[in-house]
Amino acid sequence: MTHVITALCTREGDCVEVCPVDCIVPGEKGDETWGDLFFIDPDTCIDCGACVPVCPPEAIFPEEDLPDEYEADTARNAAFFTDGPGYWDYDLDEQRGE
Repeated sequence: MTHVITALCTREGDCVEVCPVDCIVPGEKGDETWGDLFFIDPDTCIDCGACVPVCPPEAIFPEEDLPDEYEADTARNAAFFTDGPGYWDYDLDEQRGE
């Protein structure tokens, strides 16, 4: 199982700072496809849940508890790493916020 960042994400970045396996990555600001969210790599996430309590907008859910209205965000998180930019060298402070 993995955790999923939903469309509720406001790009605070606190989740990145607490992830013990560095599997949370922001979409680059200004990117029309990926720039609105941070993303969790489902193949690297160890399902520890450290990101959940630090997320101010409560945008992160365990995949099994994901509300139905955010179901598409599961595929989008995975696609960021398979079809999108995936891991990249970024400055977290520059990528915070909308």
